[in-house]
Amino acid sequence: MINALDNYEGQHDMSRLLHSDPTQASSPLFTTTLSLPDCNADAWVVVDSTVNGLAMGGTRMTATVDPTELGALARAMTHKLALADLPIGGAKAGICPRGPIGDRDALMRTFGQVARPLMQGGVYLGCDQGTNQADRDTFFAAAGYDIARVPGATRLNVEWSDFYRNMSDITGFGVATAALATLEAQGVRTPQRIVLQGFGAVGRAAALHLVAAGHQVVAVADVLGTIEDPAGLPVQTLIECTDTDGTIDRGRLPSSVRVHDGDRAWLKVGADLLVLAANADAVDESAVSSVRAGIVVEGGNMSISRPARRLLREAGHIVLPDVVVNVGGAALTGRIITGITPSGLTAPKLSAWLRDWISRKIKRNCALIQELSDSGSPDPVADLLADRNIAL
Repeated sequence: MINALDNYEGQHDMSRLLHSDPTQASSPLFTTTLSLPDCNADAWVVVDSTVNGLAMGGTRMTATVDPTELGALARAMTHKLALADLPIGGAKAGICPRGPIGDRDALMRTFGQVARPLMQGGVYLGCDQGTNQADRDTFFAAAGYDIARVPGATRLNVEWSDFYRNMSDITGFGVATAALATLEAQGVRTPQRIVLQGFGAVGRAAALHLVAAGHQVVAVADVLGTIEDPAGLPVQTLIECTDTDGTIDRGRLPSSVRVHDGDRAWLKVGADLLVLAANADAVDESAVSSVRAGIVVEGGNMSISRPARRLLREAGHIVLPDVVVNVGGAALTGRIITGITPSGLTAPKLSAWLRDWISRKIKRNCALIQELSDSGSPDPVADLLADRNIAL
């Protein structure tokens, strides 16, 4: 069955992508402002494109999110899904609290109730920075949304929330897969030193997979600064000291760990591999000269500015872009919604099937990115998208 479906990849009609002009880097298809009664927050849903009436993206909740940021993120989702050969458009939702969140569940219920027409109409909204699976389950319930009811979706033999919870590492798995495949392609056979910028769900999962493959995490950065141990940090211990927002409790760290203040102290740590898994533009033009790792993996959304990507490549670094690397969760959900994944599999078999497909897709795209870069392409992502008649 896998071979048969592999033959399907790339054959769906991406001309069905609805956008004001998919050949131009244009404005979103539409932006909707949501009114959240009795909630001290603003909210929006931005749809960049649809394919066959479907779009998807995460729900971001930060103090700074706005429609402009969401538009860029929704456009990135269009690119990410297109490069994964998934027939679904890109979207993004945002919630911006005006102050401290009182009743979080009430906020999520209201968001779900107000977003219900969009979700019921084909816009899937999942988790993103600042929201978690419990939040998603709450607004799904309020919206009366069930992925199993989406016409043509893969039929699951377990609840979607239970299945996704068991796949919660999938984006970090994809990030690690990209890094490991690139190391293998470079002929690297020795343990590599890894710096992780960001220790949220993606960073933690990536760290576990990379350490399991025999490599060493020598530094981790969170909102408080950077912790370092040249001999290798105990990743599992760190995870036990980390809250759900990715902040590490300094009071519980082993004595061998060094603590550095400063939001870019992680750039000063010697490493072979740098995994960016936190904020946008973590590496911009001003930081390029400080990057010490030969391979830079963009595990978060827009973690490297576009000019910085070019400068890093020109300086001899291998850059694995977000729209190729940070795709696990989107690919998992997109394949279920569009029904490309086979129905009727048990949860363990479905999990294994999806991990295998996502791994192969990420490895293939990373190889294409590197081939284009080696051939002198100034922007490999733009070249890959051009093959699908989509502008960067």
